[in-house]
Amino acid sequence: MDHRDAGASSDARTGPRVDWGVGRYEETASQLLPAAELLVEEAGSLAGTRVVDVGCGTGNAALLAAARGARVTGVDPAPRLLDVARRRAAAASLAVDFLDGEAAALPLADKSADVLLSVFGVIFAPDPQAAAAELARVTADNGRILLTAWIPDGAISQMNQVAQQAVLRALGAPAAPAPFPWHDPDALNRLFAPHGFSLTVKEHALPFTAASPRDYLDREGANHPLALTGRQILERHGTADETSRQLLAILEAANEQPTGFQVTSRYITAAARRDDSRR
Repeated sequence: MDHRDAGASSDARTGPRVDWGVGRYEETASQLLPAAELLVEEAGSLAGTRVVDVGCGTGNAALLAAARGARVTGVDPAPRLLDVARRRAAAASLAVDFLDGEAAALPLADKSADVLLSVFGVIFAPDPQAAAAELARVTADNGRILLTAWIPDGAISQMNQVAQQAVLRALGAPAAPAPFPWHDPDALNRLFAPHGFSLTVKEHALPFTAASPRDYLDREGANHPLALTGRQILERHGTADETSRQLLAILEAANEQPTGFQVTSRYITAAARRDDSRR
């Protein structure tokens, strides 16, 4: 699940802030690996290029790019995930630099990336305009930005909304404002146009599987940092079991595999290049 309903501290508008180091996000990262593989494939030849992976998490895209001969830097705000990524890189004998940082404050020099990747990372930036400005600052004049973003439909999106609303009610917080539509081509073009970029967008699908709907829900609740901490909040307010029943009903109704469990989430890949006509 990728809702923004849990974390270590609170925000008056959206409830708790995200702490991606809680739980075992590496379990979710393994499910998202196909999206990282697709985005790196769309990036094309990377040998000898400078690649930055923003919101690198456990290093999926960073390691894939390094294996293709790129000089890679991964950036993430969660120290524990950076440690996981470093161990994975060492085990694969890949040279990757991993740095603590956020999308809106990248610890990198201007124009230091030929290719900038973000696999479901920058979409969680609290300030999309600041994040876009930073991505543009770090990207070289002839560089590219490639990112993935969820399309907000389907069972997982519905679960996320229900879980977020339950946590906000438990905290007595107001309804969260609508998030920036990272999946929308027009919104993305408006976001990056001031920095001289134009974008192309493609749509894809990613299945999530488990032995059963209950197995999937329990696995996410035990491992995903947001689901785990969100449940802790709900347990303190006595609404965890009720919310769990609602989430399970959503999964059961959307299940695509009667003998097991599968739901499919749609997402986009966006490729941004500087538009020479804007210079």
